[in-house]
Amino acid sequence: MTEGHVISVFHSVAEIPAAFGPSVASIGNFDGVHLGHQQILSAVVREAREQVAREPRARAVAITFDPHPEQFLRPAQAPRLLTPISERLRLLSLSGIDAVVVLPFDAALASLAAREFVRGILVDALGLRSLHEGGNFRFGHHAEAGVAELKQLSAEFGFAVHMHPPVQARGLEVSSSAIRDYVAVGDVTRARWMLGRPFEVRSTQARGRGIGTRLLVPTVNLAAYDGLLPAFGVYVTRLTLGGRSFQAVTNVGNRPTFGAASFAVESHILDFEPVEMDDHTPIALEFLLRLRGEIEWPTPEALKAQIFRDVARVKRYFRLAETSANSLTCDPAKRG
Repeated sequence: MTEGHVISVFHSVAEIPAAFGPSVASIGNFDGVHLGHQQILSAVVREAREQVAREPRARAVAITFDPHPEQFLRPAQAPRLLTPISERLRLLSLSGIDAVVVLPFDAALASLAAREFVRGILVDALGLRSLHEGGNFRFGHHAEAGVAELKQLSAEFGFAVHMHPPVQARGLEVSSSAIRDYVAVGDVTRARWMLGRPFEVRSTQARGRGIGTRLLVPTVNLAAYDGLLPAFGVYVTRLTLGGRSFQAVTNVGNRPTFGAASFAVESHILDFEPVEMDDHTPIALEFLLRLRGEIEWPTPEALKAQIFRDVARVKRYFRLAETSANSLTCDPAKRG
């Protein structure tokens, strides 16, 4: 994925301008905007650019939902998401698409028949010429329609359908649910393979810590976060704030050694220097490697000794990563 560009975002069908089309599109939750999503979106963008030669106003469009359908239909069983809608939009902008339609998933949309979804949204509102989807795509009231029904509707309404096979990453089939499962157990390495980038949480610092407008200590606690977090444990992380990127070791958990449970996502910055920030400064926290699970140590001294070992491992991780990056930079054959 490359640097994003300015995209149009429509938060309802009513916001889509009249005579918007023609369009090439894909429909999905796009949670994580993982390698499988990226492959489909690349095909959407490529076809839209080819379409411009015949229809100069052709645009590449992603159609997604907020909230996630499961959060509306089955809130008690709904998964915590890899990417809140703001982050999803940021990642979608990196794909090269021209517009995102964010459909509010409510009772009206949930009850919309597949044919009416195609006619009213895809054809009438977006002027659809071509649709790209994965093989497990379903839509319409009670997920009534699948690939066969979609192809029948495409013949009726005059647009093409392109189905994409699953993407494999190191022998693993890529899907949002698989990535969520890996993150939930702390396997941020396999999650990274499927995302094509490190799993990342974007938030702000916890309020009320009296830090003011300048971070003067090398510890940052993340504010309460509704999205998915990795399993309790200690992680090699990269923390970006105030325009600076820092090496860090992060503990996700209840800090049991110090008595009563007190959940926190606490990052200790290794290459620290003071930086301007306040309670509203955006923080991006990338999880690179899980070092160990959370442990209740018999004494604070035992915990302190383990922290020193953790820090040494994190420093070694970044040292080896830097050496590997320098090797690739210096050796054209390895870059190839």
